[in-house]
Amino acid sequence: MAQAKEKYRILGIDPGTNYTGYGVVEVDGRNVSAVVMGEIDLHKITDPYEKLRYIFDSVSRLVREYQPREVALESPFFGQNVQSMLKLGRAQGVAMAAALSQDVDVFEYAPSRIKQAVVGLGSASKEQIAGIVMKTLHIEKAPRKLDATDGMAVALCHYYSVSSPINQALGGTKVKGLGGDKVARKRGSKSWEQFLRENPERVK
Repeated sequence: MAQAKEKYRILGIDPGTNYTGYGVVEVDGRNVSAVVMGEIDLHKITDPYEKLRYIFDSVSRLVREYQPREVALESPFFGQNVQSMLKLGRAQGVAMAAALSQDVDVFEYAPSRIKQAVVGLGSASKEQIAGIVMKTLHIEKAPRKLDATDGMAVALCHYYSVSSPINQALGGTKVKGLGGDKVARKRGSKSWEQFLRENPERVK
């Protein structure tokens, strides 16, 4: 008789310097369910280094409280807007450091890959992502901010990636590197500028 696989949790993080969204899912065999989602509210913090400290401390608390086996993050863009890219990259970096400091495995996914995995459309809107995430995980109440469902989408993307037969056949290779995939890197500054136009609240 085959032994049942152990349940585990995934923490998904959508980094931002205004709001950082997060979501935790629990995987039990082939079933995945929502545990918690929300956002780390940073918009009232004016000092950029205090923002980074707050992200680090908040992600550290989430890891301690929910004990995820893996943490997945949305990776930063490459583009011409260096200052905004740097701010988001720093936010992602401290979130990543918070997980790594507690010996949790970290994975990265490009925004287009997350949207494709969850919605089936690489250019999906935040509202479309929220609708599919809530339907998939049977979440009845919409979050205060869509950053929360964005964070949950990152967790779902990682679940889909690691549970796919192809990935399992390859031994569960980690997704590493800035940009997350070749498509995101190829699109470069065009994707980054479009992202900023569509999400001006992400960088403050």
